[in-house]
This record gives sequence, C-alpha cells and structure tokens, in this order.
Amino acid sequence: MPKRFLPKLFAALGAVLLLSACKAEVLAPTGDIAAQQRDLLVISTLLMLIIIVPVMLLTCWFAWHFRSSNATASYQPNWSHSTKLELIIWAIPLLIVVTLGALTWVGTHLLDPYRPLARVSQTEPLSPDQPPLDVQVVALDWKWLFIYPEYGVAAVNELPVPVDRPIRFTLTSSSVMNAFYIPSMAGMIYAMPGMQTTLHGVFNAPGEYQGLASHYSGAGFSGMRFKAKVTDNAGFEAWIETARNGKVPLDRKAYLELERPTENVRPAAYTSVDPQLFARVVNMCVEEGKICMAEMMAIDAQGGSGLAGTVNMSSLIYDKHERRGMREPVFGWEPFKVVGFCSMEELDQMLAAKPASSGVTPIQSGPLRGHGMPQPVTPFGGLEDRYLTLMQQSFGNVQQL
Repeated sequence: MPKRFLPKLFAALGAVLLLSACKAEVLAPTGDIAAQQRDLLVISTLLMLIIIVPVMLLTCWFAWHFRSSNATASYQPNWSHSTKLELIIWAIPLLIVVTLGALTWVGTHLLDPYRPLARVSQTEPLSPDQPPLDVQVVALDWKWLFIYPEYGVAAVNELPVPVDRPIRFTLTSSSVMNAFYIPSMAGMIYAMPGMQTTLHGVFNAPGEYQGLASHYSGAGFSGMRFKAKVTDNAGFEAWIETARNGKVPLDRKAYLELERPTENVRPAAYTSVDPQLFARVVNMCVEEGKICMAEMMAIDAQGGSGLAGTVNMSSLIYDKHERRGMREPVFGWEPFKVVGFCSMEELDQMLAAKPASSGVTPIQSGPLRGHGMPQPVTPFGGLEDRYLTLMQQSFGNVQQL
C-alpha cells in the first residue's frame, strides 16, 4: 500500500509546485479599484467563516462525543429548549448577516463601474486637473479592439496606458455578449452588441498585466487575450507617436475586415481612426448604407416609416453570421439590411451628438447620492406629496428627507 501511495503523493506535490508559478492577481492586484474589491471579498469570506468553521468543528465533535462506545456521553431524550443556546444560534448569525448586508451595500455602490473614481490610490487623491483617459473597447470575434478617441489611434489585443491615471472604458460588442476582465485593475464587465457599458479603473504600478474574455464566446475564445502595458507618461506618449507614424488607418472598410472571425490575432496598431466608428459599432450600422439604431428609434418615435419601411431592404454583402456558419435568425437564409433614411449630414449630426446623460455632473466622492435621477413621486402620481427625495449635487440640500 505505501508503494502505491508514494507516486500519487509525488504527483500531487509536483502539481502544487507547478501552480506556485501562477500569479495571484485577484488577491494581489495593482489597481486601487481591484484592491477594494479584493478587500470586500476577503472580509466577506472571513465573516462567513465565523459561522462555517465552528459548525464544521462541532459537527465532528458531536459525531465523536456521542458515539455508541462513549459511556460518559449524556443521553437526554426529553431535552427540548435552552434559552442560552437559542440566543447564540440566532444572535451571532443575525449580526453577521446585518454586517454583510451593510458592507455589501456600501461596497457595491462605491465600486459601481459607472461611478467615476474618487482617488488614484489609497494615499493619493484624484486631482481635479487630471481628466480620465478615454478608451473605447469593442469585443470582436476573437480579439479586442481598443480605440483612443483623444489621440485618434487604435490597437488590437494590446492596451498601452499610463500609470496612476484614471481610465474610463466604454465597451460594446460586434457579435455576441462578451466579458471584459483585467484582474489586476478592476472587476469584470459585460460588452454587449447594440449597447454601451462603462468601467472605471486605474493601474498603480507599471508592468504588463493579463486581460481576457472571461466568458466563453465561440471557437476562438481561448486566444481572446491581451496585455495591458502600463508605463509612465513618457512611455505612453512614445507609443502614441509610434502608432501615429504607422501606415494602416482604421476606417469603416478596414473595421469590417477586422471584424471577420479570426483566432490568435497578434497585437497591431492603427495610425488613425474614423471618429464615428465606435458610435456606428454601437448603433450596428458600420456597413455602408445600413440604418443605425438611433435613426430607427427616432423614426419609430415619430410613428414609424409606414409603407416605405416594408420595402426598404437591400442585400447585405458582408454578414458575420453567415461567415460563422450560422443560419440567419430571421427572414430565411438570404442576408439583408434595412437602408437608412437620413442624409449623410443628418446622420453625422446624430452620431456626433452627446447623450442626454453627458450633461449630468458626475459624483466624485462624498455621501452616496442620486446620479441625475428624477425624484420619485407617490404611487398615486402626485407631484406635490413626495414620499422620498434624493440629494442632488447641484443643489446641495435635501428636502423632505
């Protein structure tokens, strides 16, 4: 028996030695947001272990103490109640649940991915003169596209950013829902076609950090990884100049070529980017002549397109569903598209317009407050008798709270 056991023991020890080379980025992150999320995870686990560990130990102790061979064990078949025991059983878990609820509520609000950063690190406050770096992210099949609208460049499967500078990601997808995750910077967030999500984060140490798609998205999922290269401002500016001196621009035609499903794509940079490309990706109208979602919704808001909309279709030359070997979800096999109604000037004006929420003053720090939300009214719809009022940053006061 010992001879058979030794090979298994050595194999287990070898596996542990191999795993020791792994980098524990989730528990040892370099970004302030990821560090706060780590603390929330660790504290919640320790609080739950206050109950779990004693229950497991007492289970083993009861099984050993009340075994049939233990003559000293007290047998009390008519025992039914103990006030002290009931108080311990209910009071301690109740306090832990209340503590966990308060910790989770505050943590999930302060770590809301849409909430702008209030600090660069635990010891360094956010300077009001330091704007965040805007990065537009598109999840493709099967690679990541990063657009820097401030600098007019883009990169594939490579994310150069400066250290200690807040980053504001706006994310979408071209095909299926995906999940954007840099464990060392911040938590995971979804990227969905036809929608735009937001994530704020920061890196507090230079280096190369792993980024990945954390949800399965098809055949090339395993190669959908990238490196976040964090340098000082001089190194980041040098990369921007190198990208600008390249020869490959990213216009709508180049994007449609890039969007085609490919696996294990090597990092590449683009010297310039169509300023409306990300807006067109979100509105699902990169193809020439295809109607944008914003245009379609505007038409629907005015009552629809009537009879003209029933025949306003043409053949779609490029189709990602067909290239992935998937049948068209509607209208049979033939790919089609709805042609836009707006003129090019009207479409440019629509895509360049800022959303209505952009005028809302972001909340940087302080108490948790409403983010430009309307004040709720009573269930009967009255505007005078408000049963709850949110604190608004612009007014700085609270009414009927």
